[in-house]
Amino acid sequence: MPLGSLSLPARLCLLAWDTLGTEASGAARLPRLVRAGALTELARRGLLVDEEGIATPADLDSRTGDAVLDGLLELVRESRPHRWRSWVTLRARVTLDAVREQLTAEGCLRAEKKRVLGVFPTVEYALERGAVVDALREEAREVLLGPVPVVEVSERDAALVVLAAAAEPGMLLPREERGLPEERVEAMTERVGAAAPVLRTIVQEMRKPAASVAR
Repeated sequence: MPLGSLSLPARLCLLAWDTLGTEASGAARLPRLVRAGALTELARRGLLVDEEGIATPADLDSRTGDAVLDGLLELVRESRPHRWRSWVTLRARVTLDAVREQLTAEGCLRAEKKRVLGVFPTVEYALERGAVVDALREEAREVLLGPVPVVEVSERDAALVVLAAAAEPGMLLPREERGLPEERVEAMTERVGAAAPVLRTIVQEMRKPAASVAR
């Protein structure tokens, strides 16, 4: 599938997969990472706005045409007001499940139905298109390390790198190259434009230990 058709949360979900293993790396952080991507994308599009730290729908009717983003937008509209940092974790698995279903429908993941203890039905996901993940990771590395000037990086690509770096640097760099170019990451944050303050708040929440925010 064309990489350009992937939304920010879908890209982050795929980027977390270890193409040499059987599951996503940093699994405990994955729900927060995917939800953070969806929040950032909605803020970048102006569909969620900041009102004194509260994530607020810009109106009651707008849609994106993306089931994952529209599902989160509807959830925010139907819920009592919450701060951005709360939405990073609040019912985050709802967004992760929606992204996985979307990626399965598009052939990037494979859904495998199983039973826990032979009784309780569950669904596990396996990576179906490792080449897509490899391509995404290579694109993200080029954005992170250059040589493309930050001003020429798209807002979506800048947000992807900032969020991935906050969640798990290993998604972007091998262990021997783990040091992040902090100044460039900060420049990427600014590149997101009007959504930059929201992105900073989201990143702060994502950097908390997974156990301290598990819900």
